[in-house]
Amino acid sequence: MMAAAEYSPLTTHVLNTGDGVPAARMALSLHRLDSKLMIWSMLSVGTTNTDGRCPGLIGREAFSPGMYKLRFETGSYWESLGQTSFYPYVEVVFTISDREQRFHLPLLMSRFSYSTYRGS
Repeated sequence: MMAAAEYSPLTTHVLNTGDGVPAARMALSLHRLDSKLMIWSMLSVGTTNTDGRCPGLIGREAFSPGMYKLRFETGSYWESLGQTSFYPYVEVVFTISDREQRFHLPLLMSRFSYSTYRGS
């Protein structure tokens, strides 16, 4: 579950660039790779708010160096708008080496493309 009002060192912002609006009500999940077993473990799930943000992804105490992925349920989002999409989901895999830093991972998307970058 999401860490309610707790400060999250990892944030995201999803924008529907095709329509020029935040992607509200998109389901997403955060996972961490167990490097010994090579298995992804789900850490939290959430839904973007009306501004396309999902606060409380992970608490500072649970945020440790390693490989993570954010999975965005883009297909379901587009379906909820009565549209189809080429991508049923988007997974962004990234590595955290310094847990003291703040990480922002935006997703800019349309029905047929997406891009992301590391913000701060």
